[in-house]
Amino acid sequence: MKISYNWLKQFLHIDWDSQKTGELLTDLGLEVEGISRFESVKGGLQGIVVGHVLTCEQHPNADRLKLTTVDIGQGTPLQIVCGAPNVAAGQKVPVATIGTTLYTKEGEAWTIKKGKIRGEESQGMICAEDEIGLGEGHDGIMVLNEELVPGTPCSKVFEVESDEVFEIGLTPNRADAMSHFGVARDLKAGLEQKEIQKELVTPSTSNFSIDNRSLKIDVEVKNSQQAPRYCGLTISNLIVQESPDWLKNRLRSIGLSPINNVVDVTNYVLHELGQPLHAFDASKIKGNKIEVKTLPAGTKFKTLDGVERELHEDDLMICDTEKPMCIAGVFGGLHSGVTEHTSAIFLESAYFDPISIRKTAKRHGLNTDASFRFERGIDMNITEYALKRAALLIREIAGGYISSEIVDLYPKKNQDRQVFLTFDKINNLIGQEIPRDTIKSILSSLEIRINNVTESGLGLTIPTYRVDVTREVDVIEEILRVYGYNNIGFKEKLNASIAKSSRYENHRIQDVIGNTLASKGFYEIMTNSLVSSETASGDTVEPVQMLNPLSSDLSVLRTSMLSSGLQTVLHNHNRQKTDLKLFEFGKTYIKVGGEYQEKRHLALFISGERTQDNWSTVSKKTDFFYLKGIVESLFARLGIKDVETIPTSDPVFAEGLGCSKNGKVLASYGLVGKSVLKKFDIKQEVFHADFDWDAILESVVTQNIVFREIPKFPEVTRDFALLLDDSTSFQKVYDIAWKTEKDFLKNVNLFDVYTGGNLPKGKKSYAVSFTLSDDKKTLTDKQIDKIMGKLLSQYQKELGAELR
Repeated sequence: MKISYNWLKQFLHIDWDSQKTGELLTDLGLEVEGISRFESVKGGLQGIVVGHVLTCEQHPNADRLKLTTVDIGQGTPLQIVCGAPNVAAGQKVPVATIGTTLYTKEGEAWTIKKGKIRGEESQGMICAEDEIGLGEGHDGIMVLNEELVPGTPCSKVFEVESDEVFEIGLTPNRADAMSHFGVARDLKAGLEQKEIQKELVTPSTSNFSIDNRSLKIDVEVKNSQQAPRYCGLTISNLIVQESPDWLKNRLRSIGLSPINNVVDVTNYVLHELGQPLHAFDASKIKGNKIEVKTLPAGTKFKTLDGVERELHEDDLMICDTEKPMCIAGVFGGLHSGVTEHTSAIFLESAYFDPISIRKTAKRHGLNTDASFRFERGIDMNITEYALKRAALLIREIAGGYISSEIVDLYPKKNQDRQVFLTFDKINNLIGQEIPRDTIKSILSSLEIRINNVTESGLGLTIPTYRVDVTREVDVIEEILRVYGYNNIGFKEKLNASIAKSSRYENHRIQDVIGNTLASKGFYEIMTNSLVSSETASGDTVEPVQMLNPLSSDLSVLRTSMLSSGLQTVLHNHNRQKTDLKLFEFGKTYIKVGGEYQEKRHLALFISGERTQDNWSTVSKKTDFFYLKGIVESLFARLGIKDVETIPTSDPVFAEGLGCSKNGKVLASYGLVGKSVLKKFDIKQEVFHADFDWDAILESVVTQNIVFREIPKFPEVTRDFALLLDDSTSFQKVYDIAWKTEKDFLKNVNLFDVYTGGNLPKGKKSYAVSFTLSDDKKTLTDKQIDKIMGKLLSQYQKELGAELR
């Protein structure tokens, strides 16, 4: 939210510098995120002065240029070459002196330099209005009032306004501060705590009067629950035109573009008081009647942006007797707004239900200044006052007459809330005793009325504009923020309770695996659980639909970790980051038989090269076995043993495997199929592993951890080069070894596979190493030979193996 300092000073006469004021606002909870400078004319006309053209002659070397001498009040006249057709001797003109910075319409800066034009020296520039930001004209130079004194800065002639603008990061609960008046009200309370008394100047409406009753427009509110208060009046015989400079500058300073004097006033009052208003062209209100109601679902309505929207049955609309004219509190209609042909208006000031406005704005994807305020809750009791304020301003700058009584439909008055505040509660929550007189002064500065005082507390009345203050703790929060969080002391001793937690808790195990993957070169990602319905359309399970989606791209909850992960892969591939190792802890959501199911997962994504080229190694491409090794290493790190490798039927994999234990699938992994990658426009191989994290946690908790001493005696390694049938898997070799030798065998490793042409047809060679060790003594050669002979005999018997 942008707040103009000059505008703020209209309510509170303060001479602090903006930095100091910003610090106080931040201390009050209105965090100032930045302060920017605004100038009604870019550059502030610095370096541009009034000049008197003494002579004007034809340039000797150019038909379209003139050679002038100009007095700028410095004694010696300047020689300036000018190409404007209307330049003449005797004129008073704006002159940009040497070193002056001017700005183009696009905001690009350029500097006036001394130089020669067609051989003649030029010591400045006589300016047109568009060249110094005072208009659009470029037909000739500006000719100023003849009474002006040469050398007078043009910034004084044209009253250029400079301002400083606060960017306030407003929290959603502070609806009362969504205006300049609201911020000034808070600032006044903060100043009073510093013993600086300032009067809060409220815009006066005391001279409001009805000029005639020539234009009556009836109002009927058919849905008072969604529109608890609705006010309006008519203004006739006005002239719609450009707003005066002061009004345009106020709006531009906070980032708004002026439109016309009527619309600008409604925007001005919105940002001044926080009350949205809307002006309808009275001639376009059929039947001279306003109806506030809902319309049947599917009704078409074209808004100001030219978009035809389909209305929901709960959208509150402002209608005449024939058609809708405006989405209440959100956006105006294309055919009922104020134009340059408008001569009479119906001016609306209302309070609409925040929940209704929030739902309507979200349904139609609209976020306007009006809906922003209505959604958070405005002051219902300021509605009529803001209407009078706007009507007076319109009458002042657009002329016309207030031509009707004020219509004010307010069936159920909004009452001030009553809260009893106990002193003990204040001390307990804040942790420090604040003097009772200080508490009372803070409450008074916040316009919270103290009805009665007892030994235990205060009976309070909360003003209606503080929609967020409903409980005792809310009042305490108000006291604390004005008193100052920085004024609360803290003790040197800090007491804390350390909770005992199991090492099997989810976050601990996640940390272990996250660190393990990071050590292997993986990066953790965090993706959105919301995906598009198109992404989920290919899934075999029913996705969970969002009741109120932010957009079509975020309309369902993901049913697998694959889609959001592949979107991240694509994002990186599109930015030339093709070598990826990613992991994510996340959840999936499905609907089964009307019941919602939520599951935790760990997902891995690998693409591109495993390692990069360098002076000592050659890059290696990621393959299925690298992923398999990562998966097995994670099971080993978790201490989960006896994991069985099984085929997987998951259709996302072109080739893949599963891992199970005790009949429960713990993970599936493999190469993602090309048809899946094509949906995401990914052209490079991607390997993916999906761990059922709930099943992993269960397995970890039930896993018995066995400790053993580090061996004292050396290990021995022996190799076999086994000639085997081509259909024999290493798994069989591995299983036979462990079945044959259970006492001294420590490890079996396949370190080479050979299928060369000099082998018999249908045969292959496995080079297998066996690690042997005795925990009690050193193995002798005789024992080793005996074990190896036993292994070879078993391979010959069961596999028909031969030694090469």
